[in-house]
Amino acid sequence: MRFNTLNDWLTWQETLHPKPIDLGLDRVRDVAARMGLLEPKHTVISVAGTNGKGSSVAMLEAILACAGLRVGAYTSPHLWRYNERIRIDGQAVDDDVLIAAFARIDAARGEISLSYFEFGTLAALDLVQRAGVDVAVLEVGLGGRLDAVNAFDADCAVVTSVDLDHMDYLGDDRESIGWEKAGIFRAGTPAVCA
Repeated sequence: MRFNTLNDWLTWQETLHPKPIDLGLDRVRDVAARMGLLEPKHTVISVAGTNGKGSSVAMLEAILACAGLRVGAYTSPHLWRYNERIRIDGQAVDDDVLIAAFARIDAARGEISLSYFEFGTLAALDLVQRAGVDVAVLEVGLGGRLDAVNAFDADCAVVTSVDLDHMDYLGDDRESIGWEKAGIFRAGTPAVCA
């Protein structure tokens, strides 16, 4: 194992990839395929949008749990501790669980360079799959179409509000930004728009 503490793993991840934001799906899909994550055994709900993503994930997580389902949730950024980003049945995962996931990702990636967010996304999918959840609710980090979360086909996609954000990456008007966020939709699956 490369590191023994979560802080060491996170510090290293921040320096691993040459660009902090590098939109694209190939790197995540390649590593996910090596880890057997591309065909989840659980339902996937992806949530994109300018505002309200985290609140929507939290509400969906609570509703699904009240319905008796086991739920995994992935959000970003975190408020206090990195562990908050990945929850299984409402509980943030422990350091040792995250460290083990990061070690599996590191072993699977070979020479593929991953961003900090891509490492976290892969860890979330690895951990929710290992936990045997019924549903994973995943918050998109930036945009949608080329965000790491979109490497995993959603069974239901939610887009909250669309406004001017991340214009350097997504376009300079609401139409362009909305098109990027709508990139999480899949033909023949439910789509929810706020």
